Amino acid sequence: MSKTQLILNGPAIQRALTRIAHEIAERNETGSEVVLVGIQRGGVPLSDRLSLLLASIWGLPVPTGRLDVSMHRDDLDRRVAPNVQPTVIPFDVTGKTVVLVDDVLFSGRTIRAAMDALNDFGRPRRIQLAILVDRGHRELPIKADFVGKNVPTAVHENICVRLAEMGGQDEVVVEKQ
Repeated sequence: MSKTQLILNGPAIQRALTRIAHEIAERNETGSEVVLVGIQRGGVPLSDRLSLLLASIWGLPVPTGRLDVSMHRDDLDRRVAPNVQPTVIPFDVTGKTVVLVDDVLFSGRTIRAAMDALNDFGRPRRIQLAILVDRGHRELPIKADFVGKNVPTAVHENICVRLAEMGGQDEVVVEKQ
């Protein structure tokens, strides 16, 4: 039987995203050169929310895209069948600062796959990483530039990010076995 522990409720998620948006704005003075790319699935609604927050800070729209990394993963042979989602990047990433957005950072392998997949769309000037929850246990030398919350976990625990856009209520919980 698994137990869950609430880590972030709806207002805490909003505060974390607001802080991340301000950190992105501080690090990138030219808002017109920044684009957001959400990693399918959980990163997409987060990038949409960050886009709205950044638009209110910079006073101009911030383009968003969505990226599926299923076919770029290094563990394709270990998965039954990838759940491929659409990739939509309606802008040229060449010369832009691309902020990759995802819900949870764990081993770093999804982010590596995302950087590989992003190369199919051009050569960004810079890639930054925004994560709602960093749970540790890195297998690759990847570090987020912007983190909503660091949550130390055991390897066998799971972080579940539930968002209104995905049919739930906004919350982040740790599932313990």
